[in-house]
Amino acid sequence: MFIGEYKHNLDAKGRLAIPAKFRAQLEGGAVVTKGLDNCLVLYPKQEWETLAKKLAALPISKTNSRAFARMILAGAMEVEFDSQGRIVLPAYLRTFATLNKAAVVAGLFDRLEIWDESLWEAYKASTEAKSSDIAEAMGELEI
Repeated sequence: MFIGEYKHNLDAKGRLAIPAKFRAQLEGGAVVTKGLDNCLVLYPKQEWETLAKKLAALPISKTNSRAFARMILAGAMEVEFDSQGRIVLPAYLRTFATLNKAAVVAGLFDRLEIWDESLWEAYKASTEAKSSDIAEAMGELEI
């Protein structure tokens, strides 16, 4: 289970250290892809395969299905960990997420999100300001 928020810096080669407490859960491999809200998402290989099968099963006759599958699947890249627990984030993904130096790795139960630190702080402030409305909407979903 991935939970928590961790700040790390990318180096000049686009390498990002993944928090040590998460590495054991990613030993079977990992995939990073474009996420929503201009972040990246890092999935354990098994979770990725489940998601990829669902995306591949979407109806190709639907414009939004094709667009979403293209964004997630074509934007994906398998990543490997070096001896220091770092992954290399490809340039096209760093550009998509406007990642330069300071990053936040956020645990979201079955996946990790990787954010530019300033975008994360702005997103978090905006979301926290609307927390009552969000909680009410989640109540309607019986969450």
